[in-house]
Amino acid sequence: MRELITTKDAPQAIGPYSQAIRANGFVFVSGQVAIDPATQQVITGEVAAQTERVLKNLSAILKAAGTGLEKVVRATVFLKNMGDFTAMNEVYARYFSSQPPARSTVEVSRLPKDVLVEIDVIALA
Repeated sequence: MRELITTKDAPQAIGPYSQAIRANGFVFVSGQVAIDPATQQVITGEVAAQTERVLKNLSAILKAAGTGLEKVVRATVFLKNMGDFTAMNEVYARYFSSQPPARSTVEVSRLPKDVLVEIDVIALA
């Protein structure tokens, strides 16, 4: 069984994908970037501010699915510049302070809308 998850409290999909899908006891959340759901525009600021917005977007989608960041078991962080790792990680650590999920962090050459960070997660439903 597969269930579409959507919320107006996070950016709307900008392509042919869903904000999240619940299936087999998990919630698979699509990569989120630093788009303000109120304006559908990328926020201004460095990687710390963008990471904060990304994590708020992820949290809103997980809430709509009936779960939360505390149930995330896997995360992937995509950075435009690995030099931003420390600043991103400081914000990330505030959201995952207890029993953080497994994670990969990779540098990529470009991200949607030229943002600095994108994060996707898998959580327990």
